[in-house]
Amino acid sequence: MPPLEELRTAAAGRAAALEADFTGTEHLLLAWLDTATGPLAEAVAGAGLTPDTLLALMASGSKGRRRGGGVPTGEPGGLSSQAQRVMDLATEQATAAGREEATPDDLFLAMIHEPRGVVARALTEHQLKPSKLRALVRADAPKPRRDPAEADAKAAERAAEKAARKAAREAQPKPERSAAPEAQAGRPERAPKPEPRRGRDPEIDDIPEPRPPVRPKLTPPPKVAAVVEAPTPRKFGLLTPLYLAVPVAIWMHLTHVEPLAVFITACLAVLPLAGLMGKATEHLAERTGPALGGLLNATFGNAAELIIALAALRAGYVELVKASITGSILGNLLLILGLSLLAGGTRKPMLAFNRTNAGMSSAMLALAVAGMVFPALFHATHPDAALLVELHLSEAVATILAITYLFSLLFVLRTHRPLFGGASHAIEGKAWGVGLALGVLGLATVGVAVMSEILVHAVGPVTASFGVSQAFLGLIVIPVIGNAAEHATAIVVARKGNTDLAFQIALGSSTQIALLVAPILVFAGAFMGVAGMNLVFPAFEVMALSVAVIVSAIITLDGESHWFEGVQLLALYAMLGAAAWFI
Repeated sequence: MPPLEELRTAAAGRAAALEADFTGTEHLLLAWLDTATGPLAEAVAGAGLTPDTLLALMASGSKGRRRGGGVPTGEPGGLSSQAQRVMDLATEQATAAGREEATPDDLFLAMIHEPRGVVARALTEHQLKPSKLRALVRADAPKPRRDPAEADAKAAERAAEKAARKAAREAQPKPERSAAPEAQAGRPERAPKPEPRRGRDPEIDDIPEPRPPVRPKLTPPPKVAAVVEAPTPRKFGLLTPLYLAVPVAIWMHLTHVEPLAVFITACLAVLPLAGLMGKATEHLAERTGPALGGLLNATFGNAAELIIALAALRAGYVELVKASITGSILGNLLLILGLSLLAGGTRKPMLAFNRTNAGMSSAMLALAVAGMVFPALFHATHPDAALLVELHLSEAVATILAITYLFSLLFVLRTHRPLFGGASHAIEGKAWGVGLALGVLGLATVGVAVMSEILVHAVGPVTASFGVSQAFLGLIVIPVIGNAAEHATAIVVARKGNTDLAFQIALGSSTQIALLVAPILVFAGAFMGVAGMNLVFPAFEVMALSVAVIVSAIITLDGESHWFEGVQLLALYAMLGAAAWFI
């Protein structure tokens, strides 16, 4: 049995075992992963695409029929329309390459030529670029052999046909041309145009000599196959000049400069320090392995904002702290997600992302909204309840949210890690050592803490002198400052086409704020003895958060988006900022 038919039989067996109605491209890919060998198979396995990870992706969708998989053709259990096209394309590629039978690698190339459904998700989440995979196959494919005798026979046959056509052309009588009217009238006769060579037949003479068969152009002309990309040289980041704001803010605070200038300078100083904390965490995660690294990224993802909130809480700015919690979630869901969709949508008409990851984050955010709604609802229905009762209710809800967050880490980093491991942000240059990463993380944390104290010290005079409310500072200003570096990363990777990572940053950061940072601040307020630090948020903030979660869930429902949905999110955030200014 030809290799391609054996693979088709194996795919049909896989489809039957999975109780699918027909054999789709995902089953062909699954059979290929079971049996493939060679450089192409090693590259795919090295990227993490294995039968187990593919089965996990298939399990996240519906059974049998997959999106983009086409419709069944023929009897039940047969190939889908897309799978049949893939089989035909594999045969055409083998014929064009001068081979009598198609190989499993030909089938793999055909599948990645127009990837859809599970195949597209598998390639995207494991960062397998079709151009590099095709280069591997071309480098490993045997060169087509030409039969000299067959080529000479075809050339002789074409030459004989050409000679016969020429002879028939010359045998035909040539019509005589009449004299020109100008010559009959006594005018000088114009020189006749040169006649075409007799017996020349463009249809015959212009036939090119026999050439080797040409492969169909499935991809643009590739460069030299190079699977490993050369590292890019290190450059100074855009936030590097802002490090000068750190000593300037300290000097301005000690010399009692205008509070507004101190506030602005301290905000600028927090930006590079927060980015340095995130960079040190990434390098530390690179050294500690994927599981512990994911936990570190999840833990320190919003450390700078948490430090600012703790400083404000110790100063007694409860309204500012509460507004910063909801403002961080709203900023991630509306501002950052909107900018990411706008940046990525300007390069692609449609953006695809992992629906499982986005759906889980949306569900977690809905749970967080419920955690904020219940204390506010209790406060509205029981206005005479003591503050201690509301605090105990908030502590109970915060405990539940924190436990749920721990289970989400177990789900993402352990039990269902293949579904969420596709998006990653490579570290530029050589990874730092553990000691250096810990040292930089510690110094950056101290710097953020110092700048936070200076910033919070200027909040009172700024709000009193310029009429800016604590709600506006918490909803708009503080979230942008604390997460500026992470937000910039989301926009940059979205611009490069990694929509999954952009969604992971925006939605994951929102989830962490709601399920981890908010409970920590509730318990920190109780420990510091700050009255009013509970989960009873103002009605405006709860309603705004509910609308943002609903809109983001609608956008992530189908696993696709475009730039105009980003514009809609930005418009909603602009309306929120306008309303917060007048609070």
